[in-house]
Amino acid sequence: MTRRVAIVSGHFAPSNLVGAHRARLWSRYLPEFGWEPVVVTGDPAEYEEKPDPDLERLVAPGLEVVHAPTWSTKRLRLVGDIGVRSFWGCYQVLAGMARAGRIDFVMVTIPSNFLGPVGRLVHLKTGVPFGIDYQDPWVNVWPGVEVPFSRAWASHRLAKLLEPWAVKGASLVTGMAPGYVAGMLERNPDVARNAVLAYMPMGSAPEDYRLVRALGRKPFLFDPHDGRFHMIYAGALLPAGMVVLDAFLSGLRSLRDSAPEAASRLVVHFVGTGSSPDDPTGHRVLPRARAAGVEGMISEHPHRIGYVDTLNHLVHSSAVLVLGSTEPHYTPSKVFQAILSERPVFAMLHRDSTAVGMIRSANAGDVLTLTENELPSAGTVADALARFIERPARDAPSADSAAFEEFSARESTRQFAEALDRAMARSRRG
Repeated sequence: MTRRVAIVSGHFAPSNLVGAHRARLWSRYLPEFGWEPVVVTGDPAEYEEKPDPDLERLVAPGLEVVHAPTWSTKRLRLVGDIGVRSFWGCYQVLAGMARAGRIDFVMVTIPSNFLGPVGRLVHLKTGVPFGIDYQDPWVNVWPGVEVPFSRAWASHRLAKLLEPWAVKGASLVTGMAPGYVAGMLERNPDVARNAVLAYMPMGSAPEDYRLVRALGRKPFLFDPHDGRFHMIYAGALLPAGMVVLDAFLSGLRSLRDSAPEAASRLVVHFVGTGSSPDDPTGHRVLPRARAAGVEGMISEHPHRIGYVDTLNHLVHSSAVLVLGSTEPHYTPSKVFQAILSERPVFAMLHRDSTAVGMIRSANAGDVLTLTENELPSAGTVADALARFIERPARDAPSADSAAFEEFSARESTRQFAEALDRAMARSRRG
């Protein structure tokens, strides 16, 4: 018997934010596993970020998407977070569906964290079971948390108030990896005892790359035929990842000294790494590269480009760069796009990150590991880069295609559907 799950996501296609992909990928494959998805999301006309119309071509045909009423920021911007602005609208939509018997489960994927409580609210009003999916930890200690009355301080305190209420009574808790929810489970032992727990990465869809290749677009950030070695990093830089970036830049400086010929060929492109998604002047990498003395080896395009354009640049690159963070739980979603691009991957990741095993088991490239207290030396990075540039660690024929399936969005969705089945069975017994 097919059951219906409402997937609540503050952003959805045509949003170009990473968080929008979880709902898009789950909804593509869920029908294969006995669940009919409906996506409840904010009004795209009220997104503050620049949309990517190409993304709508990657949404599963026939998927029901409900755009909830969303407060506008166009006349008066009191708050920007889509979760706050669409909360009441999403609640009304979900409660109406639940009362009409149109949904069997509500699954909220965060961020936006402010949408987290909507699942429990619908459950209290209608009895429909709910779950929360952690794409990032909700309660996090970011820089500035210790400064009283700062924005980071206020966000942290609010998170500590909202999370316990939002997760209480959840039938299902999922996350990209166990570390994403470990802190919440320690703080909320009842949830740890009573909820179904499941972990699955974002994964990536081969269908996305099929569209990219079918379009046949040329990259606009570099010429893949100019004889240079074009390495590309696409995506945001997290606060806990800046020291990893600095270690990489120090390695570039050492490479220039120890292997000048290899260094002269290398250009590293950073895309979407700026201080805000749509600010073309918000460089965060170039100032650090300048301080490290390697500005000439770096190209930064600080604002985001479209998702399809990003994949197209990965496909046409010489190699894909993946930089993690000093947090062991962090599994960069960009790993999956990197593997499916069929380009060699050069990664610097925490040794406990699940992404290390993904890259190695897929024979997708080289990984330098690190810990909270120990980063690879400049010489180590330089030596690894020199070997990588001269003989990239991955060729498409040698990659383990069977390993790709293990990390695919379809496999992640299968695991999610299985967890949904268990959560439904447990909620009926309860």
